[in-house]
Amino acid sequence: MQLNFSGLRALVTGAGKGIGRETAKALLALGARVVAVSRTSADLVSLSRECPGVEPVCVDLGDWEATERALGGVGPVDLLVNNAAVVLQQPFLEVTKEAFDRSFNVNLRSVFQVSQIAARSMKARGVPGSIVNVSSMVSHVSFPNLSTYSSTKGAMTMLTKAMALELGPHKIRVNSVNPTVVLTAMGKSVTQDQEFTLRLKERHPLRKFAEVEDVVNSILFLLGDCSASTTGSGVMVDCGYLAS
Repeated sequence: MQLNFSGLRALVTGAGKGIGRETAKALLALGARVVAVSRTSADLVSLSRECPGVEPVCVDLGDWEATERALGGVGPVDLLVNNAAVVLQQPFLEVTKEAFDRSFNVNLRSVFQVSQIAARSMKARGVPGSIVNVSSMVSHVSFPNLSTYSSTKGAMTMLTKAMALELGPHKIRVNSVNPTVVLTAMGKSVTQDQEFTLRLKERHPLRKFAEVEDVVNSILFLLGDCSASTTGSGVMVDCGYLAS
């Protein structure tokens, strides 16, 4: 599979750490100009040092007005990766309004807003585009203490389909990747119970969790021309968990 994003401009949210950071680096290496969005300035500084040429944008995507100020004039976008997310673990009966609102504002509402900005750019220029939403296998299965996070990802499944339906006539494709646990900083936060983690890993037919590279490769596939007839789909990167 030959991937080349030369001449294209990509916007990656949650680009400071983990999957988002590695996606931004991979896109840059494949010729794209990359706008890297993160709420953590230090992460953007280190990314810019590691990858000269990246365009850093520091903003909290949970703040609608700040996001509009930061990205409303971002310029042409051909590729978008909606990766930014928060995981706020609480038992269902203890979920707070603050945790609920923060989860939906960052994990779902920002996908609406940033996708609108990118898709309007694509439509106005009459160019095809590709959007990838980074979801999770917990959009299909539930784990303890993740009711808010799972709900945001479940909603993202339908949002991906709705976006694909409405943006398809403009030659804009929209898909999602749905990984199992990936041991980034976020992934480690939900696998601190070693006994639970071992049982969870054993439930995967491949007896392992996904690597960051596995998810990045799926994102790149969906962004590129190799998936030109794929839209409205969710690619499972779950080591077979949903088959068990």
